[in-house]
Amino acid sequence: MKYHTYSEMETEKVGEKLAHTLSPGTVIAFTGDLGAGKTAFTRGLARGLGIPGRVTSPTFTIVNEYEGGRLPLFHFDMYRLSSSEELFDIGWEDYLRRGGVCAVEWSERVHDALEGAITVNISRGDGEYDRIITITGEEGL
Repeated sequence: MKYHTYSEMETEKVGEKLAHTLSPGTVIAFTGDLGAGKTAFTRGLARGLGIPGRVTSPTFTIVNEYEGGRLPLFHFDMYRLSSSEELFDIGWEDYLRRGGVCAVEWSERVHDALEGAITVNISRGDGEYDRIITITGEEGL
């Protein structure tokens, strides 16, 4: 599916819509430039999962965990990792076993570990807040 959004709020709403279709163990692989809206989309995922509280970028922590909703949300930022091996070193398989949703920013750095993931590509449109969101591999959206 392809969506064209014109504000951060609209980008979040696409994430919220996707969240309603997700099941335990779903992996979402984000691609897109710095500042494209990956964290905004993840805020929408959290809202759609019923997770209360503030969602922030995990740039410096590598993973942020959010609980209290229909499913837990594990928000990863792979920018500082150089290989899938490092992903497994931080406990990737443990997160998968916990039955939540794993949202992975900069997924191209660990693409070989994300087989079967829903891919969300966010690119900039013509306007400052315009985004083109392409979602592949999803069920029911």
